[in-house]
Amino acid sequence: MLSNLGKDLKRNKYVYLMLAPVVAFYLLFHYGPMYGIQVAFKDYSLSGGMWNSPWIGFKYFEQFFDSYYFGRIVRNTVLISLYELLFAFPASILLAIMLNEVRQPRFKRTVQSLTYMPHFISIVVVVGMMTDFLATDGLVNHLLTSLGLGEIPFLREPGWFRTLYIGSGIWQHIGWGSIVYLASIANIDPTLYEAAKVDGAGRFKQIVHITIPGMIPIIVILFILKVGSMMAVGDEKILLMYNSATYETADVIGTYVYRKGILETNMSYSAAVGLFNSLINFALLILANSFSKRVSENKLW
Repeated sequence: MLSNLGKDLKRNKYVYLMLAPVVAFYLLFHYGPMYGIQVAFKDYSLSGGMWNSPWIGFKYFEQFFDSYYFGRIVRNTVLISLYELLFAFPASILLAIMLNEVRQPRFKRTVQSLTYMPHFISIVVVVGMMTDFLATDGLVNHLLTSLGLGEIPFLREPGWFRTLYIGSGIWQHIGWGSIVYLASIANIDPTLYEAAKVDGAGRFKQIVHITIPGMIPIIVILFILKVGSMMAVGDEKILLMYNSATYETADVIGTYVYRKGILETNMSYSAAVGLFNSLINFALLILANSFSKRVSENKLW
């Protein structure tokens, strides 16, 4: 076996050389830091360090489950993730299908460029734009006031937070997310469309019976990955968007970990919460992949 491995390394040395930086990246920044998981089971202190801090078992996990914030942050995390699955995930699929139906190349390229560009805008800039437009003295409220509808405190109203978060996410990523679906559509055999035309199928029936089935494999893979990261809601954007008035609907596990770990320097407690979150994501990934294997032939592994 070792001789065969040596021969393979020698024969494909340039391939392995290209692979080495990727492997090194994951070893250093993903697998290496996993030794820090033990902090969740210790009463960590800066003076004691990693190895000299005493073991306390599941103390911080129990504190988290019994805390006042447990139900709120889990509910908010799940709801925001479900809204993303219901609205943001299908948005890129619909855009890809609509772009595929456009027959004017110039118009198609223009729409693609306009929908791709927001993806390259920093989250900080996006939230800054939202703040300027949706502030009480912003453009949107000026328009509402001029129409006699009155001002709406978008950024201080808990009921608006999820709508703004999901809506801005769709605007920013819908074009970029459609790229992979357009690629899957491009791989569909054109003769299938020709045969459908001969049979009298219109554009809508071609979409339903050819385009969408041709996209199913990549849709399932991306859906499984999305479900596997449901609990990892984008806390960076939420940290920039939320305030004390919107904690009720905006506070999620990621922001809670940030406050406990960075602001309150309670490393062990935040590590326990983060580990709980990672385990839930891992379980969801396994369940989503198992369900996909049972109901279809498409799976991640």
